[in-house]
Parts: sequence; structure tokens; C-alpha cells
Amino acid sequence: MPRHARGGHRAVADPLRDRRWLARIALALAALAAVVPVAAAGSRSLWLLLLTAATCAVVLAAGFWSLQQRGPRRWLAVAVALGAPAALVVLLVAEGLLWVVVVAVGLLAAAAAAAGAALRPHRAAWELPVVPAAAPQRPFLVMNPRSGGGKVDRFSLRQRAEALGAEVALLDRPHTDVQQLARDALARGADLLGVAGGDGTQALVAQVAAEHDVPFLVISAGTRNHFALDLGLDRDDPSRCLAALRDGVEARIDLGEINGRPFVNNTSFGAYAEIVDDPAYRDDKRGTTLRTLPDLLGGRRGARLVGEADGLVLDGPQALLVSNDPYEDGDLTAMGRRARLDRGTLGVIAVHVASAREAVGLLRGASRRGVVRTQAREVVVRSDAPTVPVGIDGESVHLTTPIRCTIRPGALRVRLPRERPGIRPPRGRLQWGPLWELATTRAPEPPAPGA
Repeated sequence: MPRHARGGHRAVADPLRDRRWLARIALALAALAAVVPVAAAGSRSLWLLLLTAATCAVVLAAGFWSLQQRGPRRWLAVAVALGAPAALVVLLVAEGLLWVVVVAVGLLAAAAAAAGAALRPHRAAWELPVVPAAAPQRPFLVMNPRSGGGKVDRFSLRQRAEALGAEVALLDRPHTDVQQLARDALARGADLLGVAGGDGTQALVAQVAAEHDVPFLVISAGTRNHFALDLGLDRDDPSRCLAALRDGVEARIDLGEINGRPFVNNTSFGAYAEIVDDPAYRDDKRGTTLRTLPDLLGGRRGARLVGEADGLVLDGPQALLVSNDPYEDGDLTAMGRRARLDRGTLGVIAVHVASAREAVGLLRGASRRGVVRTQAREVVVRSDAPTVPVGIDGESVHLTTPIRCTIRPGALRVRLPRERPGIRPPRGRLQWGPLWELATTRAPEPPAPGA
């Protein structure tokens, strides 16, 4: 018995020990990144640091100008954004210091990676709880054969689903009311609803499933499949999602609503919604974006917005994103992911950058107004216009203001295959205080036998 207890302690303590060593490695690498320029460049190290920082500021400012301007001014800004780092490289080569910068940057990158792993949240903070689930008897699936470039046909999803006992309805006619299809199926006795299609269609059928408290199956047959990504499903082979019909587990997740309309990912206001709403966007995405951004960033186009997130006023954001549960912000690779879909809160990101100076301020963390991240149970968006374009799960619609976004915690029962890729563990936010505390705290003593 004592042997088992000691082994259990090692199983718990080892991850903490590993995180502690990762924190120490991160601090050592960061210190080494600071020592290398001083040792190699001597008195020139301060000049090297200032010059590199100034180049980063110039690139960011010029990049912003390139989005804000048109014609020759835009191309001049692009030339500056590309020319500044090129000039820095030439100067560093001439001074024999290029290797110093490369080594220092490499050490800092390694330090950030080790710190992110050390400060990674506990598994319970990001793993979606699931429970066993009995196989459905009469599943009903809606499939869009055009979605994702024809994934329904390419992966024989209809045939495979029917072989598993599912009734399948193909969306082969325009303007089909998918919610009515789902309600009719429930009236016939369906005990599971599912969708092979884009996230917009997923949300509409998910709302019906939530209203009737029946499980919902996500089949990753859309183009980007953001919802499937955050559920840990296989986005490369949507047929693997069908395994949930015979061997599945179930989780309860949240469902967002905007003026009563459901969304599973996010709703966007401002610049992105205005660009997507442009009729030319579908045929020329890049050209439309570059053509409309100067007016949007300059305030010459688009309605003025005021958001209120549980009492926090967001005055005049150029872009406002409200998500069904918050997006991660541990590192750049995690910005488009949500580790949990059952936190019961909306994620809110508001962006306001009106000048190149404010853009540079974001780089040094001086502009709090530039990017605001918060969480709320309700977000109300008002405007001086009676209607505004809104992107709902990637689809552009016009809604009457004021617009109310809410969240229904645990409203949706989602059915998942037992064997699935799962989500990637989020990295921890780089915070030097907690990192130092983790690296310097002594390990707890093992409990005494029988304690």
C-alpha cells in the first residue's frame, strides 16, 4: 500500500518538476539572449538594440500606412516596410553583427517556447469533459454537396452515413429551410441531428437541436471547419466524424445568439463585415480588401459603432469580434482557437488603430485603446445607422440596431467520435513573474506514508 501511494505522488509531482525545469531553461535562454549581444558587440550592443527596435517600429508604421493609403503612397509605404529590414541586414553584415542578431533572436524564440510550455494551463482547464453516449437509433443528417469543394461526394459521406442507419437530406436546391428540415425529422422520431457543411448551416441546425435537447453531430465537410477544429475533430477526413454514430461520447457546449440567430464561432462588426458585404468581395477578395481598407481605417466609410460588454463601453471600434467562448491569446498560433466551448461567456475583441503612431504603440504595449480583450455574458452593439452589416460564422447579413449578442451556456449536446485528434493544448501566456516563481519554488515534500 505505501508503495502505491509513493508511486501516485511521483505521477502527480513529475509534471510539476518538468514545468519547473522548463521555466528554468526559459529564464536561462532569455538571459543568454541578453548576454550574447553584450559579449559580442560590447559597447555597440545598445546601438544594436535601439537600431533593431527602430526598424521594427518603422516596419509596423509603414505597414499600417500601406493599408491606409492608395496609389503611389501605398507603394512607397510598402517599399519602406520592405526596405527598412533589408537596410538593417546590410548594415549588420557590414559591421559583422548579423550573426549576433540571429543567435539572440533564436535564443529568445527558444525561451518563449519553453516558457509557453512551462506556463501551459492544467489539462482540466482546456480539455472538454465528455460522458459515454448510447448510439442513436434514428439519426438525421443534413449534407451540403457543394460545401468544402464537394467533400460530401469526395468522401462518400452520404453512402457511409446511410450504411450506419442515418437518414440523409441533401441540400441540392437553393434557399432550403434547413431548420424546418430538422424540425420535420424530429417530428418523425429522429433522436440525433447532424450537419455536413459550413459553420453557418451547422449553427442553424444546432439551434434546433438545442431547442429540443437532442444530440448534435458535426461533420467537418465545410471549407475551414473552425467549429470542428475547436471540437478536436478530424478536418482532413470528415468521414471519421461519422464514427460517433456507433461509438461516441457526448459533451455539453455553449451556443451564441445574435438577435435570436445562432452562431457557433463568432460574429464580426466593422471593417471585416463591411469588406465581406461588398458585392465584389466574392470574386476579388484581395483587391476588394485593399480598395476598401483606406476608407474604413480613415472613418470615411462604415457606420460608427459603440459596443457595451457587461457595462464596459467600447467606443468607436474599427473592428469588433464577439465569439462563442473566448479565443486563446497565449501565442500567435493560438489566436484562432478556442480551448474550451463550455465556459459560458462570450469572448470580445475590439480594435481601434487610427494612425501609424497608434500602430507602433501596440508594439510597445502603450495603447490600451488599440486592442481590448474581455469577456461578457451580453454584448450590445449600437450605431448611428439603422442597419449594419454583420459577419455571422463567415456569412454576411444586415441586422437592425441595436444588436444584442448573448450566450446560452451548456445549451447544445454535441456528439463526438470516441477516437478523434483532439485539440492542441494551448500554450501559456508569457509572464515573467509567474515564470520566475515557478522556476524558483521548491518542490513539495512527499506525504508521509499513511498520511
